[in-house]
Amino acid sequence: MTDTAGLDLISTAVLLLKRDHRIVYANPAAENLFAQSRRQLVGARIGDVLRDADRLAPALELALTHRASYTEQELELHLASKAAGSNGASRLLVNCTASFLDSVAPDGPQLIVEFRHIDQQLKIAREAKIAEQNQANRELVRNLAHEIKNPLGGIRGAAQLLEGELNEPQLVEYTQVIIAEADRLQNLVNRLLTPHKLPRYVRTDIHVLLDRVLQLLKNEFGGTHMIEPDFDVSLPEVECDAEQITQVLLNIARNACQSTATVKAPHVTLRSRVARQVVLAKRRYRMALEVSVIDNGTGIPLDIRDRIFYPLFTTRTDGTGSGLGLSIAQTFVAQHYGAIEVDSEPGHTEFRVILPFDHPSEADK
Repeated sequence: MTDTAGLDLISTAVLLLKRDHRIVYANPAAENLFAQSRRQLVGARIGDVLRDADRLAPALELALTHRASYTEQELELHLASKAAGSNGASRLLVNCTASFLDSVAPDGPQLIVEFRHIDQQLKIAREAKIAEQNQANRELVRNLAHEIKNPLGGIRGAAQLLEGELNEPQLVEYTQVIIAEADRLQNLVNRLLTPHKLPRYVRTDIHVLLDRVLQLLKNEFGGTHMIEPDFDVSLPEVECDAEQITQVLLNIARNACQSTATVKAPHVTLRSRVARQVVLAKRRYRMALEVSVIDNGTGIPLDIRDRIFYPLFTTRTDGTGSGLGLSIAQTFVAQHYGAIEVDSEPGHTEFRVILPFDHPSEADK
């Protein structure tokens, strides 16, 4: 039998397979990646662990036939079991290398298969790109907002002066429209300029904020939507700006309620959990706070998923969406050294707000 002591120490997932693709060994990293114990993995075929293991078949057969190594890059696989993987989901994005193993025993392993989980690497690169683009967009919007602000004041003032000179009620109504629209644009400009206020960090029970959001949602959408909590009340307090994080959760949850308006039985869940071994703002945390907003709406098309956080971008066609809610949410979360992740398909959309429990300067102490 192949000496596996060294394989136990490797940080990447390693499986030893027989010629029929039956697993004879799994290292601890493989147990973590596939969310199964070694006892569960050994004896199973690779197809019992991964429901789309046929994507691995060409590399496995080439390695056996040519007695060499073959690699598949950025391979998307899904766990066959209902258990979630180490990234909290059934989807795995990996680089996979299959190598021929010249086993001494006639019935010993013939293949060594190494899985390098690259989902986190791609996520960090994608978040960095989105953050850079959003920063450029925010600066552009802020510059435009400053240019718009002064003329708005002049328009409103002129409309008020004109109103004082008019005697016909019908004409006064027109000036009232001008004043009202100028005020609306002024409020929009103010919202564009205010998210950049730095947060005031205070130890906070996240469930106090979630209860507040839940109540606001029920007051607004309770007549048509099923809105329910799924909280882990054992979570420690998080160091955050309570008003900003409340606004983040409210913006996301309100979008979820609005996106399910056409669903037969609209359902929104607010969930709190611990996220383990996560990277936020290029720092690794053993534990972090994860708050999810889950809805059963129509989903977010893949081609616009990276743009939903852009300022002024909205999918609403009724003219009521400002396109600022998610942009403001991402700004506030970034100021907390956190991240917002999105998974979406028809019938299930999940926004995850992930925050460090401690401010990075405190976490280093």
